[in-house]
Amino acid sequence: MNLQGYATEPISERDKRYIRILLDPLDRCAEYLPKMGTSGEVDLQAFASLYGADPLYHWMGLDSPLMFAAHKAAGGMTSIYRQLGIGTERLFRAVLRDQLGLGEQQVVWSYEVVTDASSEVSGSKARTRTLSLDGRVQLDEVGNQISRDKVADWIEQQCSRLDITAQLKGAVFEVRQGYKSADSKRQNADLSNAAQALGHGFLPVLVIMSTQINEVVHARYTTGNWSVLMGEVGTNDPSRSTFDFVDQVLGYDLVDFFERNKKVLRAGTERILTKLLEAK
Repeated sequence: MNLQGYATEPISERDKRYIRILLDPLDRCAEYLPKMGTSGEVDLQAFASLYGADPLYHWMGLDSPLMFAAHKAAGGMTSIYRQLGIGTERLFRAVLRDQLGLGEQQVVWSYEVVTDASSEVSGSKARTRTLSLDGRVQLDEVGNQISRDKVADWIEQQCSRLDITAQLKGAVFEVRQGYKSADSKRQNADLSNAAQALGHGFLPVLVIMSTQINEVVHARYTTGNWSVLMGEVGTNDPSRSTFDFVDQVLGYDLVDFFERNKKVLRAGTERILTKLLEAK
């Protein structure tokens, strides 16, 4: 995709990098094909053979190319949300690196949990599993004093708001494009992550890039010591807004980035949606 071809003004190299971070995962959705209950992907020709051979579906006209397009669009839509989540996660990490002068390994955080205990009777060894969150800022790794103080002050304010009394050395971030579901398994895993983060001396921060979140989930995460940031614009509240946090604490105007590159980003998404809705 020619990024400059959709822009009215020259695009900076940093903007180009951020645009690609967002659009590259979405490009995978354009080639999405449904499986239709089979072990592999099914194209239009295979769909017509599969459904055309089914008497009921053939009689009812479900072997239509439009039905194939509907299946492709339904699965592709789920894929778009998933890939947008991946893109926003990578974008957030890129901003952390660029604004705070951190390296690739410095902005990631993981920990190990024991999944199976060892047994002297069976001779089995304990097995561990590595879990990770999407971003990290450790204060003593931030070289710029002004930036370090801004992040430290923000963490202190969040701790006061959440009634967290532990001394923390930084923050870890879980980034989502939105959180519409109320998946209890995911919530329990995230609450466990929060406990682990605090145990390791980090404030757990849930970064939602949109305004889409289940209200019950929001309340549960806040109660579970997560600092929850939402993709709200114009609130002037870095304790609650993702964009205000990035602007006022990290020092990068993410809203301006999206506004000045809106045409390019929308054109990229439009191209992908058009391919998904094609009956071929």
